[in-house]
Amino acid sequence: MSRFILRRVAILIPLLVLVSVVAFVVIQLPGGGFVDSYIRALQLQGGSVNEAQKQALIRQYGLDKPVLVQYFIWISKIILHGDFGNSFKFQRPVVDLLKERVPRTMALSITSIILTWIIALPIGILSALKKYSFWDYFFTFLSFLGLSIPPFLFALVLLYIVFVKTGYLATGLFSPAYENAPWSLAKFADLMQNVWLPLLVLSVTSTAGIIRIMRASLLDELKKQYVTTARAKGLPEWRVILQYPIRIAINPLISTIGWLLPAVVGGELVVSKVLNLPTVGPMMLDATLGQDMYLAGGFVLILCTLTIVGTLISDILLAWADPRIRLE
Repeated sequence: MSRFILRRVAILIPLLVLVSVVAFVVIQLPGGGFVDSYIRALQLQGGSVNEAQKQALIRQYGLDKPVLVQYFIWISKIILHGDFGNSFKFQRPVVDLLKERVPRTMALSITSIILTWIIALPIGILSALKKYSFWDYFFTFLSFLGLSIPPFLFALVLLYIVFVKTGYLATGLFSPAYENAPWSLAKFADLMQNVWLPLLVLSVTSTAGIIRIMRASLLDELKKQYVTTARAKGLPEWRVILQYPIRIAINPLISTIGWLLPAVVGGELVVSKVLNLPTVGPMMLDATLGQDMYLAGGFVLILCTLTIVGTLISDILLAWADPRIRLE
């Protein structure tokens, strides 16, 4: 097992270097730059920037240096000092913006993932064990319904129902009175009043796919010879199901951790916009559209890194759950 982990970690290091290069190249692709966008915005507001001021801005942000030099300056500051640079748009260090958005996004997304698995795994198992029964057809119908409804549309419908029934507009994580207030029991109660709706939207829309994966995977395992052998030995049915086929059937879900981690940080962009959630997704979109290279680059680097780290974690968990994987 230790050799398997070391081999995966050795592959991880060059991948992280490659990802950092790709992330920096991607944010350099759009034409123009933030300085040009900043000048155009000032001109639309009636202001003006002369050539000397423009050159001063370019020198201030190091945009006059070759791209390769810009990359090494950017990545060395991140590695050595945890400095992602300054946001052009917000005029603040990128790391401060990340500290504000990432914890909220991770708390919201991790909770929704846990709720999704708590709901989806038992339903998927029941649907497979009761194949072609009323419950199987019922949950299959709900699964296809969940897969067909866009998350943002589900969020809008829930917002409308809550507003019509209660007169309360459940957007954001906090009411305006508690947005910047220090933590207290009243603020926590206000959070609970608002957070249930995004959790419900994110959980329900993700549940359908996991139910289908778990049902299909478990049905494949139930047909195999080792399950028949376990039953022939006289083991109780619950032990046969829990100890053998479910342990193997859950492997496809474990392998999805590689893309769950970046989803934890990125979140549902459209849902966050609809529900006015202070998460990473909307800010990343604004940074990309505004060509805020350091902020956009920080987001891209974090998401790519989390994808690689998530893949490593899923590989380790798969090797632990199924010894055949680490022997291949």
